[in-house]
Amino acid sequence: MADVKIDKAPAGLEGPGFFATSLDQAVGLARKNSLWPMPFATSCCGIEFMATMASTYDLGRFGAERLSYSPRQADMLLVMGTIAKKMGPVLRKVYEQMAEPKWVVAVGACASSGGIFDTYSVLQGIDRIIPVDVYVPGCPPRPEQILDGIMRVQDLVQNESIRRRDSPEYKALLEKYQIQ
Repeated sequence: MADVKIDKAPAGLEGPGFFATSLDQAVGLARKNSLWPMPFATSCCGIEFMATMASTYDLGRFGAERLSYSPRQADMLLVMGTIAKKMGPVLRKVYEQMAEPKWVVAVGACASSGGIFDTYSVLQGIDRIIPVDVYVPGCPPRPEQILDGIMRVQDLVQNESIRRRDSPEYKALLEKYQIQ
């Protein structure tokens, strides 16, 4: 018979039949495990994301099973692939239509920095038009890297205060991007 090891309880008040924690931690845990991603895929990184959603890697195991193709019903924007400057306003509109709280992942070299396309028509990183929370490197990144990026978002979500979005720092960030 295998030895069963019991992990230590997280910080909080506990006793027979109850466990109490802070509201921030409870909300963070719920948000972390129920992210609704919206893919904004334009090229080969989108194919790698499809592999991430498929049975071999199964993004659903990480609490992001339900893809949303409506920005109003998504809270995590995954931008994958080359973003032309003409698509910039569309991407920004999608971001602005998402409800708070929202998180952005730049997947691959093109979304992060323009990739190999150092031309007049390609946006040299989506962080020029919207704030980015996590960058996933690669050209294209492997599904494991995309999963790691989503797990980094989960870490941010779990540890974020529910009042962070009302903070002066966050408002200054949005003001920097001229987002109302």
